[in-house]
Amino acid sequence: MSGPAAGTADAATTTDVVCLGESMVTFLPSQPGRLADVPSFGRGIGGAESNVACALAAAGHRAAWVGRVGADGFGDHLVETIASYGVDTSAVRRDPVRPTGIYFRTATDRGTDTHEVAYYRAGSAASAMSPDNVPYADLLAGRVLHLSGITAALSADCLALLRDLTAPRPGRPLVSFDVNHRPHLWRGGDADASVLLELARRADLVFVGEDEAEEAWGIVGAEAIRAALPEPAVVVVKRGSAGATVFASGPRPGPCSSNAGAAENPGAESAGAESAAGEAEGAADTVTLVPALRVDVVAAVGAGDAFAAGFLSATLRGLPVRERVRHGHLMAAAVLTVPGDLTDPPARDHADRLAALDDDAWGRLRLGPGWTAADRAPEEVRTP
Repeated sequence: MSGPAAGTADAATTTDVVCLGESMVTFLPSQPGRLADVPSFGRGIGGAESNVACALAAAGHRAAWVGRVGADGFGDHLVETIASYGVDTSAVRRDPVRPTGIYFRTATDRGTDTHEVAYYRAGSAASAMSPDNVPYADLLAGRVLHLSGITAALSADCLALLRDLTAPRPGRPLVSFDVNHRPHLWRGGDADASVLLELARRADLVFVGEDEAEEAWGIVGAEAIRAALPEPAVVVVKRGSAGATVFASGPRPGPCSSNAGAAENPGAESAGAESAAGEAEGAADTVTLVPALRVDVVAAVGAGDAFAAGFLSATLRGLPVRERVRHGHLMAAAVLTVPGDLTDPPARDHADRLAALDDDAWGRLRLGPGWTAADRAPEEVRTP
């Protein structure tokens, strides 16, 4: 399939997804409780965009992470750890003056009142990213450029960078945007709501949670969210335990119309896939609802990033929308059943078998810790 997201370089050398954003060293508690009471912490890494890159690389895709870290030990740890997942980190820049960001968090779910996060990222190396100091050639070299609203909140320069990257331009990759509304990162007022809506409307593929759309924009319901985001070719509304609703359209007229078509199926290489995309042109939205899995949750942090990675992975492979969402749910389930933000995803053929189950079998699945460790048959991952 032609189009900006498919790229023009040889398929064997083209990067599938480039992810831009801040990654930080994360300190994970040794036991539940208030930060004031936790006696020790283990070191990990965290960052929405680098999480997506790591998950995609672990799933067999060519992924790159572009960011900015300090010329310090924490920066070394981040770059080395992210690279260990198979991610290309060659475009990461080191800041000789500003430090690498770090944060501490409690073990409880982010959505609960007892969850605490202590960020030490103000003035970080990543907050100095701007249109003047990032490697545009690397950012625009992939089939997909994945961004999030977190970066826009870091500084005025970071916001300027995201506005520039989401602007229409010749040869722009497919732009994937995860809203990732984090109210505590913004500098006050209602600017965050309008900025996130602006950036989302300039993207080709958008991930947004029903809860964050209501919090940021006062918009309730998947249909109302789509009405507020009419431009993106694909809008994925995450609905928590209810699953996800995807609104997918054909290519739209305008400077990014070819990107919109690629957003629907950037990985499709067969004539059949090209024909299906062509038939969708000018058609109304196709709306796909996919129930979530039942999961024995260990920790909820990182699940949204894993879902985005699973959806992007299946999109790159040209799978139908239902399977894209199911792969998102499966990759999220892998992270939900471990303590940290990252884990190895299920083997591709294992995930493909689960994603292909009929609706009744999918509804009976229940996944718990260790479910990705072996290539089990679908019935073996069910629990009472």
